[in-house]
Amino acid sequence: MKTARTGMKGLRRWASSDATKLVVFDTTLRDGEQSPGCTLNTQEKLVIAKQLSRLGVDVCEAGFPIASDGDFEAVSRIAEDVGSLTEGRLDGSTMTICGLSRATQKDIKRCHDAVKHAPKHRIHTFLATSDIHLQHKLQIDREECIKRAVAAVSFAASLTEDVEFSPEDAGRSDPEFLCKVLAAVIEAGATTLNIPDTVGYNTPQMYGSLIKYLVENTKGADRAIFSTHCHNDLGMATANTLAGVVNGCRQVEVTINGIGERAGNTSLEEIVMITDTHKNLGITTNINTEQIFRSSQMVSAFTGMQVQANKAVVGANAFAHESGIHQDGMLKNRETYEIMTPARVGVSSTSLVMGKHSGRNAFFSRLEELGYSDFMEETKADLFVKFKALADVKKVVTENDLHALVQEDSSRVKEEEVWTLESLQLSAGNINTATVEVCNKETGNCTIDAAIGNGPVDAIVCALNRITNASCILTNFEVKAVHGEDSDSMGEVIVRVKDANETRFMGRGLDVDILKATGKAYISAINKMLSNTPREMNIPEVTP
Repeated sequence: MKTARTGMKGLRRWASSDATKLVVFDTTLRDGEQSPGCTLNTQEKLVIAKQLSRLGVDVCEAGFPIASDGDFEAVSRIAEDVGSLTEGRLDGSTMTICGLSRATQKDIKRCHDAVKHAPKHRIHTFLATSDIHLQHKLQIDREECIKRAVAAVSFAASLTEDVEFSPEDAGRSDPEFLCKVLAAVIEAGATTLNIPDTVGYNTPQMYGSLIKYLVENTKGADRAIFSTHCHNDLGMATANTLAGVVNGCRQVEVTINGIGERAGNTSLEEIVMITDTHKNLGITTNINTEQIFRSSQMVSAFTGMQVQANKAVVGANAFAHESGIHQDGMLKNRETYEIMTPARVGVSSTSLVMGKHSGRNAFFSRLEELGYSDFMEETKADLFVKFKALADVKKVVTENDLHALVQEDSSRVKEEEVWTLESLQLSAGNINTATVEVCNKETGNCTIDAAIGNGPVDAIVCALNRITNASCILTNFEVKAVHGEDSDSMGEVIVRVKDANETRFMGRGLDVDILKATGKAYISAINKMLSNTPREMNIPEVTP
C-alpha cells in the first residue's frame, strides 16, 4: 500500500506543470447529472465520456460511486473503457477518471475501487468548512473538521497519488481557517485544492480575492494546484471562475452547457472560449474547440435539457445576425460583429444537404465529416434505414437533421428496450382517439389498442399506458423543430414521466410528425423506467 509520502511525488509532479496550462475538469456526469430530471444510465454516460475524451477534457468526474450500485458500475465502466483512449486528443494523453467521495474511509475505498481501472485516476473527497455547515449539518467544531479532512486525504493518498480535496462551501468559509485546512491536507497528500462557491453566493471580486488570499497564505501552496468550482445561482459562475483563474487557479471545474444543481455550474464552452479568444490571458487548454458544439448537442439530447437560444457559444442564436446594420457589417467583414467563428466551435458554415437519392457511402462520409464514426454494423444499418425514411418525407435532409438522427439513436439503449412503437394513428375532433401498435421485444408479441383522451397527446399516453401496463404519469412535455425554416422540419419531443415512487425518467422522440415523435418519446421513457434501478439517494443534499 502506498503511503502519504509516496503521494508527495504526485504533488511535485503537478506543481511542476506548465504555469500557462489550465486543467479542464468536467463534472457533467456527476454534478451535471444532479440536475432535476437528468438521470443518465450507464450506456449514456459511456457515450458522453467518450465524447469528453475526444473534446480533450483533462479530468472527467464520472460519478459518485458510493451513491448506488448503478453509479459504481458507470464509473467503473468509464474507467475501463474510456480511461485508456487517446483518439482525437490534441496532446495524445489519456483522460484522468475521477470519482467523488465523502470524507470517510468507506466512501473513499468504494471510489478507488471504481476508478482504479483507468491508467490515470483520481479520488476527489470533500468536507464542509463553513461555520454554518459545521454547526448545523455536521455538528462538529473546527478542530474536528481539520482532523477529519486530514484522515480522509491521508487514506486517499495511500491508495493513489492523485488526490483532490474540496472544502465544501468555501465561498462562505473563514479564509484564515481555510488556510489551516488546506495546509493540513497538502501535508497529508492532496495534489489539487478545489475551492467551491457551493451556493453561488460570491461575486467575482469576492471569489478572486479569496483565491488570491489562499494562494498567498496557505503553507505549501506551491505543491498543489488550486481549482475553481462555481455555481450559477446569481448568474456569476463563469465570471467567478475567470476571476479564480486570473488570481492563480490552474484547474476549472465545469459542465457541458452549464448543467448542474439548481441554476447549474460554470459552462465548459464559455470558460474555454474566453481563454481561446483572449490570448492576452496567457492561458491554454487541451480542448479541441471544434468538438464543443457536438458535445453540447449530445449532452442536451441525453439529458433532455434544451440549450436556450441565446446561450453563449452554443445557443441557436450565438452566430445569428438579424439587425440590418449588423448584417451589413458581417457582409463586409465578419470581424465587425463576430469575435469567434462558428467553425471554431464546430458549427458548420456549409449548407450541404442530402436527399432520397443519397447513397450509403455518401451518408456515412457526411456523418464522418460531422465527427461521427466507429459505428457498429447494427447501428449503421439502423441509421441508414432511418435516414432513407426521413428522406422520403422531407425535401432535403439538413446537417441539423443528421445530428438529430445520430443523437436519437445514441440516446436509445437498445439492449434495454422492452417496447417498440410500430404504428400510430390519430382521429382528432370532438373526440380524440389514438390507435397504437407496439411490440414487446422480449416476447415477440405485438399488440394494437386504442384510447380516448383529452387531446391527441393524452390519447397517445393513455393508449401506451394501457398496452404496456406502465404506472407512470406524464409530468413535462416539450416540442421543438430541429430545423425551423420549413414546414416539413423534423419535430423533437422530450417527455418526462414519474413512477409510483416519484422517480423521474426522460424520453426523446424524433419525427416529421410531432405526434408520432410524442409516441416515440413516451415509449422511450417507459423503457427507461422498466430497465432502471432507482438510485439510492444517500448523496448529501449539497456537494461541492
